[in-house]
Amino acid sequence: MGTPNDHVPLAEQVEELLATGGPLPIVAAGDPVLRRGTEPFDGQLEPALLARFVEALRITMRAAPGVGLAAPQVGVALRIAVIEDPAPVPEEVRLTRGRVPQPFRVLVNPSYEPVGARRVAFFEGCLSVPGYQAVVARPAEVRLTGQDEHGRALDEVFTGWPARIVQHETDHLDGTLYLDRAEPRSLSSHQAVAERWSQPTAERAARALGFELP
Repeated sequence: MGTPNDHVPLAEQVEELLATGGPLPIVAAGDPVLRRGTEPFDGQLEPALLARFVEALRITMRAAPGVGLAAPQVGVALRIAVIEDPAPVPEEVRLTRGRVPQPFRVLVNPSYEPVGARRVAFFEGCLSVPGYQAVVARPAEVRLTGQDEHGRALDEVFTGWPARIVQHETDHLDGTLYLDRAEPRSLSSHQAVAERWSQPTAERAARALGFELP
């Protein structure tokens, strides 16, 4: 499926997208919509349509499954993303990566800035780059600002894995894929990650594949 026509108003694009029902098709890397950046949300979708679009993003994210989904990933160049992470991981992974459960949340016009200088590197994947993962070094703590789907202000500090999720999804809204920030030598198939690099840290992968960690 191609991305919606650029000349069609966003509300019409979304109505057409939702008409199919069920999970939405996820756009893969190589589609320009993932690289253009997005329009700030300022009421292009009336409240009922926005609610339907948010629900479709939630259904699509869960069906994939993933822990976040940005509007460009379903072909809509609007500055909206959703996140949710039940974090069903072993205790060692939880402690090492700071991966704790996150409830379903809607991020509207989000932006982030690092809190402190500490950076951490872990394997990361993306629903728009199926089949692969790579190590990405990111700030360990960020301050996220924006709004929720009801227009309420969001100003919150995220740490650990939740910080990685909000950075990843906000990057999508700026036309940035995780591969742009990744260690190229770390690029691995899902199978290779499962068989070789499933440890909580990326230290063994860094030694074997020849890249540096922060």
